[in-house]
Amino acid sequence: MGHSTPTRYLAKTVLFAVFAAALFSVNSCARLRTIDSNALWKIVGGWCVPNQRSANNSGPCTAVDLVRRYAVIKDISGRTQYLLIPTDRVAGIETPEILHESAPEYWQHAWDAGRYVRARLRMPLAANQLGLEINSAGQRTQNQLHIHIDCMRADVTAALAPHRSDPLGAWRPARLGGHSYRVMRVMSLTDQDNPFRVVQRSLGRRQQMDDQTILVMGAGPDTAHDGWLIVHSGVDRDWGTGYAERLMDHACKIKPGA
Repeated sequence: MGHSTPTRYLAKTVLFAVFAAALFSVNSCARLRTIDSNALWKIVGGWCVPNQRSANNSGPCTAVDLVRRYAVIKDISGRTQYLLIPTDRVAGIETPEILHESAPEYWQHAWDAGRYVRARLRMPLAANQLGLEINSAGQRTQNQLHIHIDCMRADVTAALAPHRSDPLGAWRPARLGGHSYRVMRVMSLTDQDNPFRVVQRSLGRRQQMDDQTILVMGAGPDTAHDGWLIVHSGVDRDWGTGYAERLMDHACKIKPGA
């Protein structure tokens, strides 16, 4: 006699637990490369999507949206960090397809997934306390596009506060942690204001998307009024960096009312 769907799902869950225990036996995503650079894709494409299709259960992911083509998973690193991951095979920031008009609006979906960070904190989180980030090809650990979703460092939020009133659509220089960045305020994360498209349009002839890093945060406490800041840097820029994850706070030391 065949197993029931719940039984099959339970068996898959147990197997995943064993797989995940071995896969995530390190403390940070930064060490995953030494184990398997395709780990995220194996989890999303091999477990979460099939489970969602067969049993309407997103496990082991937090959420799977088959229509909008993304999954959200709790990262092993940090108490509140989540990752948004395409349910399509997408290598990373350098993939041309993410610039297409028909591509999913990953940044908007990642911003909406900030609700999972807030739920885990069990307290309000202002828009300028929440950040989204993607690393350059040379600085990432996984060969599947993933956007980090977590709290912002308080000192970075304070340093970028003056950009709350910047003119829309104009780059302004910023110095953060000894590295050069540039900042643009936008009122949307979709269409022409999609951060991938904004950065790609601004690159010089010798610059490549795979060298870039992008961080997004609220320009102020309320995005409806303040919009968002796109924070960009690249290893091909003077004193630049292809890694903006350092601007986030994976310990999420947010104080109530801060």
